Amino acid sequence: MASYQAPLRDMRFVLNDVFRAGEEWVAMPGTAEVTPDLADAILEEGARVTWAELFPLNQSGDAEGCHFDAGRVTTPKGFKEAQRTLAEGGWFGLGGNPEYGGQGMPKLLTVAFEEMLYATNTSFALYPALNTGAALLLDHHATDAIKRTYLPRMYAGEWLGSMCLTEPHCGTDLGLIKTRAVPNVDGDTYAITGSKIWITGGEHDMVDNIVHLVLAKLPDAPEGTRGISLFLVPKRKVGADGEAGEPNSVVCGGLEHKMGIKGSATCVMHFEAAEGMLIGEPHQGLAAMFTMMNYERLSIGIQGLGLGEVAYQSAMDFARERLQSRAPNGPAAPDRPADPILVHPDVRRMALNVRAWNEGGRAFAAFVAQQLDRVKFHPEEGVRDEAQALVALLTPVAKAFLTDRGFDATVEAQQVYGGNGYCVEWGAEQYVRDARIAMIYEGTNGIQAMDLVGRKLFRNRGAYVTCLLALIRGDLETLDKQEVSDFKQAVQQEAERLGRVTDELLERADGRPEELGAAAVDYLNLTGHVVYAWLWLKMAIAAQAGLDGQGTAGERFYRSKLAVGRHFINRMLPRTEALERQIRAGAKPLMTMDDEDFMFTG
Repeated sequence: MASYQAPLRDMRFVLNDVFRAGEEWVAMPGTAEVTPDLADAILEEGARVTWAELFPLNQSGDAEGCHFDAGRVTTPKGFKEAQRTLAEGGWFGLGGNPEYGGQGMPKLLTVAFEEMLYATNTSFALYPALNTGAALLLDHHATDAIKRTYLPRMYAGEWLGSMCLTEPHCGTDLGLIKTRAVPNVDGDTYAITGSKIWITGGEHDMVDNIVHLVLAKLPDAPEGTRGISLFLVPKRKVGADGEAGEPNSVVCGGLEHKMGIKGSATCVMHFEAAEGMLIGEPHQGLAAMFTMMNYERLSIGIQGLGLGEVAYQSAMDFARERLQSRAPNGPAAPDRPADPILVHPDVRRMALNVRAWNEGGRAFAAFVAQQLDRVKFHPEEGVRDEAQALVALLTPVAKAFLTDRGFDATVEAQQVYGGNGYCVEWGAEQYVRDARIAMIYEGTNGIQAMDLVGRKLFRNRGAYVTCLLALIRGDLETLDKQEVSDFKQAVQQEAERLGRVTDELLERADGRPEELGAAAVDYLNLTGHVVYAWLWLKMAIAAQAGLDGQGTAGERFYRSKLAVGRHFINRMLPRTEALERQIRAGAKPLMTMDDEDFMFTG
């Protein structure tokens, strides 16, 4: 059976020892009231409520799935009650704007709660995740009147949001959308007509109103993405009193039949001259939608992290109990017929791989969150600008690298079970299925890689990467702990590699844009490995300081942290050598064959 406890000790280590969150928060006016005691109370209660309310529904929700009947969607048994409990606890507005009823907690804290959500029940977690992103978008781009009407209810979990982008004929290329918005005679609203697919939470029974954010084109819209506008289209029209009234012309046409996340209602949605309100300026909808999309991309990265963590914990429970053969150096449990499989080097290899990805990913998510907090709250313009550059660079890496590694983690954890992992009863196969979608939606990981090398690298000639490398090298210059010199040496080598490969790629791509596409995924993976190595150095420094100062996490925790970090440095980080070679191979090996040759298999 699956098992999970929120990794609170590691979360506290990342927050307090690695990133000094308390010191950071007190220095920024917008977060000055977030004390360590308050943060700890939120972590403790978040762990309790997700374990008690969501984890018991994970396997049953997967087995039951959502139900569709004549335009109505019913979520799995227990989801409505869990939603109500989380809403009453204020969890839907944890990071929301306090001016409209949100709690205003920093991102560095809310990412930890998001991890718990995804670990305990990924299908359920997608409903609050889409709601939080939709509320964030409205807070940035809607009028004050719309914010006053919608945000308090969304933060309270009374209404939930959705994001309506994709259409049957277009996914990534949103410039091809056909949904149209025609001004109504009232001069304030628009008639929205079109169909959207793969809409998470597009229709369900957990709340009585759903706030759809819909991309559409006005009659005078220019071609392509420059002609996209954004509209708020509620499931039920909202009256002057702010209450949901008569149904809008929004119809669910069916549910998608999916490999995983079966408790999440993934809908086909039809807008039949539905009443909508323009958000932001005409033809500027895609830029506004990116406020939500970039939030969702980090959130989906955390989906990979959460699933990797619960998969690891469940696999380790199995590994301690499963008896097979004897340890290479003789019986480890002579009083038993065989030894627990955790004595075997190959099982340890798999376990350490998963744990290293998870703990590195937790630090990575926290680092990106810290930069988002600095962009939003820091009083110094220079700090905000540096943080914004890092967010721009690392958002596609966070989405793609975290989800790739999350999927790797669930597959490797499943392998620990042997044949049992392929069977439903143990839960491992569900984590693999639920993790797989994270590499696809919110922009496929290949698209994230193209964004990284195209917009974030080539367009500014590597300025963002230069900013990142300056931070890494600054840490290396100040490091004087001999005990972690092996980490320092590895990071120095990898920083040099990333700088070298970046310069070579920029030079090679001038006049040859196909070179960027050919290198994109490998370059993203190289960047991810280098950032993880740097963060493992930070964690090693903090762990060694904990050992030296008899820190509160305990000696075993710190020694384990250093051991897992050294596994990453010695057995996982060397993959960057292959990535560099692959990038240097260039586009020619990919572009040599004619298109027709790909169809020939005989």
